Amino acid sequence: MKRTNEGLMFASAAILGVVVVMTATLSGIFGMAGGMILMAYLTFAYSVGAAMMLHGATQAVSNGYRAIINRDDIVWRLVATNLTGSIAALALFMLVSFVPEKPTVYLVLGAIPFVAFSIPKSWGLDITKPLVSPACGFVVTALTLTAGVAGPILDVFFVQSPLTRHQIVATKAVTQTLQHLTKLLYFGVLAAHLLPDANLPWWIYAMAAPLAMLGTTLGKMLLDRINDGQFKKWSRYILIVLGTILIWRGVSLLLG
Repeated sequence: MKRTNEGLMFASAAILGVVVVMTATLSGIFGMAGGMILMAYLTFAYSVGAAMMLHGATQAVSNGYRAIINRDDIVWRLVATNLTGSIAALALFMLVSFVPEKPTVYLVLGAIPFVAFSIPKSWGLDITKPLVSPACGFVVTALTLTAGVAGPILDVFFVQSPLTRHQIVATKAVTQTLQHLTKLLYFGVLAAHLLPDANLPWWIYAMAAPLAMLGTTLGKMLLDRINDGQFKKWSRYILIVLGTILIWRGVSLLLG
């Protein structure tokens, strides 16, 4: 029985490794979408707490490495103001001690792209404008602590900005790194008493980190081969399909 359990664990780890590389590559190209797919898979394969922790560790490494290899294009002023909103969101979640169930994770994940696309341009959510960056930090971090990912909403704040695609990917990488570290802090320490133990061996985290870096490197290579128009067009198509699938999964869990 022990050998059978070990075999299943290694098989699960192998599948996870493939998913991490593929999703990190996708995120390396578009700065999003990959994290949503990875969160959906982890929520399917593990408990919510374990999924949040493993996703947070993997994405912190993936986004952190992406920030390093794109460091010349980071707009640090926006990172600093965005962080103030993130801290406020973390404080609110600590106050209410909220932990989502699996259907909630899927439904919020799936709804995020459609909410993002429905936000009117007239709202002027340009992250380079005063007060917009901290508002972005608050909203995105709150969604990250609810669904694990909030990339499409984060993108709304960047798409109307005058930033180039390289500045968008680089600056988003830093803010997303901080959001995932916040998620690790919340689910690993501050709200750990509300969740069952993750029960994931340390080597799973150790395995996922370099694979996330590999996928990020591949994504960077592909990012340099597309133009701004292709970047925005394919981002939209991918998110619409992904959002539809995730909402279907969430509704299925509620009805099942």
